[in-house]
Amino acid sequence: MELNLQPLSTACSLTGQPFLAGQRVISFLVRDPAQPEIQRFDIVETAGDSFAPTGVVVCRWVHVFKPRKAGESQERTLKLTAETLFLTLADPANELTPDNVRLVQFLALMLERKRLIRPKGKNADGTRNVVEHTKTKQLFEIPAGDLNPEFFIQVQAQLSVLVGEPKVRPEAAENTSASTPPSNAG
Repeated sequence: MELNLQPLSTACSLTGQPFLAGQRVISFLVRDPAQPEIQRFDIVETAGDSFAPTGVVVCRWVHVFKPRKAGESQERTLKLTAETLFLTLADPANELTPDNVRLVQFLALMLERKRLIRPKGKNADGTRNVVEHTKTKQLFEIPAGDLNPEFFIQVQAQLSVLVGEPKVRPEAAENTSASTPPSNAG
């Protein structure tokens, strides 16, 4: 799963004011049916309550603004993969919203299967799973949850907003609607 997004803005999408180093910023990923791509909006935290995007907010996270270093590759940050989305949302410096908990749990499960993260057990009080990112050796604490069918239905709904509904090929749709059980003429 890959998405191409705009990099972190240097100014608030709502007020137009430049961000200051250390200022808290809310980043939103929004799917607008009128736009072909997922849009990213970076809003200063104090103006976050007045932000009303057109479309569906897929996820949001709060982080501290750090100005881009000279020569830092902007292209690298443009490609949002499942791994980079996980690293962004699960970063201990960012506040995980209740809506994003399911998404982070699902991404952790998916990345564990790809061997990009490793389970390391639970935290001291047992409420979070500890995982290690294999490339950076960074540890992340993910809220423990029950991965029941309802969980996957909710994640599927959240992901369909992010990446769109799966497209059914016309011939596949015809085959499923026109299929009849074979008769046993004997």
